[in-house]
Amino acid sequence: MSRENKARISIHVQPNASRNEVRCFKDGILHVRIAAPPVKGKANQELIKFLSEIFNVSKSELTIEKGMSSKKKIVAVDRLTQTQLQERLEKLGAEE
Repeated sequence: MSRENKARISIHVQPNASRNEVRCFKDGILHVRIAAPPVKGKANQELIKFLSEIFNVSKSELTIEKGMSSKKKIVAVDRLTQTQLQERLEKLGAEE
């Protein structure tokens, strides 16, 4: 039995933006702008909050697995399959 209870997505974050927004989803990487500065984890906290809103999951279901201090991150989403995550990305109109 395979465990498909966690999806992962690569994200490129641009902190200090004027507002939170999804720029595009290109080559398997979600490009987002986050309004918070990259200081004391504020951008990471804002990223988790923003992703929870756009993926319609709770903040506790999101984990930054890799890239805590980098613009390039891998985020895990509990209780979503990779297919479900892909469907939510497509609904955002973020596909490019």
